[in-house]
Amino acid sequence: MENVISETRDRIVTLRINRPDKKNALTDAIYRAIGDAIAAADADENVRVLVLTGTGDAFTAGNDMVDFLNQKGSFDNTGACYFMRKLFDFRKPAIAAVNGLAIGIGTTLLLHCDYAYAAESASFSMPFVGIGIAPEFCSTFLLPASLGHRRAVELLYTSEKFSARKAHEAGLVNAVVPDALEAALAKARELAAQPPSALRTCKRLLREAMRAPAMEAFDREVAEINRMIKGNPEAMEAMTAFMQKRKPDFSKFK
Repeated sequence: MENVISETRDRIVTLRINRPDKKNALTDAIYRAIGDAIAAADADENVRVLVLTGTGDAFTAGNDMVDFLNQKGSFDNTGACYFMRKLFDFRKPAIAAVNGLAIGIGTTLLLHCDYAYAAESASFSMPFVGIGIAPEFCSTFLLPASLGHRRAVELLYTSEKFSARKAHEAGLVNAVVPDALEAALAKARELAAQPPSALRTCKRLLREAMRAPAMEAFDREVAEINRMIKGNPEAMEAMTAFMQKRKPDFSKFK
């Protein structure tokens, strides 16, 4: 798929979201293509590390809103859920190279990567409340567990964009660097030289303690999002305003 470029070198798979004209916004088909690529990398014994990045000046702008609003059925069956389950279950080290804008799932997925590096120009946002839906994919568990309650509230309540420096201070990224992909690949080569079985075992042990509560949060969040995107007037106002390039008005809601 032309919107997902996969390259394998030195036992490292690099997946690049390639839709720069749309700031690498993700459609259902793109989510599924990335999920398939992650599953293939997990199954390939010759692959030891995964790197995720974007093309151009964006990591990903999150959901393509036109595609999102046109999706049918339950949120649990979307490509976004499929992709995040594959990333959550990935047994090998996963590294994010945040080369630019990281909106919504572009920030959420960092919680599921083992390392994350941000370019100095990168910016982040978790705009879920602002578009009238619940936070996603274990973030209501992993953010407070990793960053503390107050920082989690700060990132989730107002949907404001924040800088790479703030992301580093909050612990969302390991470092802010001139070239995020270069830093990610350097770390990937270091990890690829480690004993592969021992590294997978270490990751499994680190994840097992949090797996049950994280997946419980995942299921709660999916259920709330599914409820809130179906006829929810707050979400419809927010998404319509986004499409019309205007500021949403929530003054009439209680």
